[in-house]
Amino acid sequence: MMSDFLSADEIRASFSAAMSAMYRNEVPAYGTLMDLVAQVNDDTLARQPALRERLDATDSLDRISEERHGAVRLGTAAELAMMRRVFAVMGMYPVGYYDLSTAGVPVHSTAFRPVGAAALAHNPFRVFTSLLRLDLIADEELREAAGRILAARRIFTTGAVALTEKAERDGGLARADAERFVTEVLETFRWHREANVDAAMYHRLHEAHRLIADVVSFKGPHINHLTPRTLDIDQVQALMPEHGIAPKAVVEGPPTRKCPILLRQTSFKALEESVLFPGGDGTHRTGSHTARFGEIEQRGVALTPKGRGLYDQLLDEVRKLVRPAADGSNARAYEAALARVFEAFPDDWAAIRSAGLGYFSYSLTEKGKAAALSGPCEVETLIAQGLIRFDPIVYEDFLPVSAAGIFQSNLGDGAQQEFVASPNQKRFEADLGASVLNEFEHYAGIEQASLQACLDMLTRRSAAE
Repeated sequence: MMSDFLSADEIRASFSAAMSAMYRNEVPAYGTLMDLVAQVNDDTLARQPALRERLDATDSLDRISEERHGAVRLGTAAELAMMRRVFAVMGMYPVGYYDLSTAGVPVHSTAFRPVGAAALAHNPFRVFTSLLRLDLIADEELREAAGRILAARRIFTTGAVALTEKAERDGGLARADAERFVTEVLETFRWHREANVDAAMYHRLHEAHRLIADVVSFKGPHINHLTPRTLDIDQVQALMPEHGIAPKAVVEGPPTRKCPILLRQTSFKALEESVLFPGGDGTHRTGSHTARFGEIEQRGVALTPKGRGLYDQLLDEVRKLVRPAADGSNARAYEAALARVFEAFPDDWAAIRSAGLGYFSYSLTEKGKAAALSGPCEVETLIAQGLIRFDPIVYEDFLPVSAAGIFQSNLGDGAQQEFVASPNQKRFEADLGASVLNEFEHYAGIEQASLQACLDMLTRRSAAE
């Protein structure tokens, strides 16, 4: 019966915990990073009681310590379509379209995540999921060979496919099946050191682009990072070396601000890991591969199309002045330019809201909960009277330039390559088997619903009197 089913939120929380445990075991530095982020978050909340109060008021304080996002890179349309079905069992849906070819990375992507407020509060696990653009490989022979290699692999276990089909057929999974589902799906993301290709093919793929080698050369899309959320990314960046972790030189995204916007990300350099390439005589040749790394993020307010347009314009201005080098040699110059140019973006919640640059959720204050409207009233008046408060809506999504910057810094100093910018959301959605949710429309809907709920409550109270 339906009541016997585990909720999608519970399955997602279980999978997120299992993934975190697996990755902590595979990449010990991830565990060190988790401990550091927890320490910085505790210190930040102790220093900033207003921040604690705001997070508490918006029911988002408890989720900070549980928050993770992962990233995987897939090779075929069939893998992407099946991944969509698997994530749907966990209540995760494709949000946004990201073209990374503009930044020299031959993939386009979406983010699978929960979308409702209750689901996000329960467990906000996300997976940034990229599909390799074989069409961007210039060498036709290599492109066809990569296609054949990818077509021959199966990244999901028989059990994972069967349980996904059962969940779709029955409308959910009972506890025992849900537990098996988590175990089976976890295998897709596990690290396997045995390569699918010989050393010669690996090096040909690697020369085309390191990310192409990462996607094509292995039996599955190993999770390449899990990202905790911090409340002070600059502090984490500063403390990483003290914990034996070398951070990338530049934090991706906007500069340090009093009122954070969008998303800031940093990471430690990818691990060089031993792999085994098959030989022609049943033996294996030892080599190395660099792919998996640790990442940290700090999330700010979701921006409106107007706000995002200003952000993109300012970031473009910065990168015309200084483009950050993968080796960090011009990090200081880049950070100085970033701070200077972004002075044009308001750094005050009221100013961001009044300029229509960000999305906010509205709620009644204690005074508002006791009040009743005597007639029609403007929202701005209700805010000025202290009846309605506004709080920034957390940006739950990603930034293509930042994602590409993280990729590039972990692919090596010479990894920057040029591809013809060729966004193709229509093709991506055809491969996915579904449309992606437009994040702007989604945030606007959340904002409008919260405001309407306040007005309805005040109006009902007025009518009752």
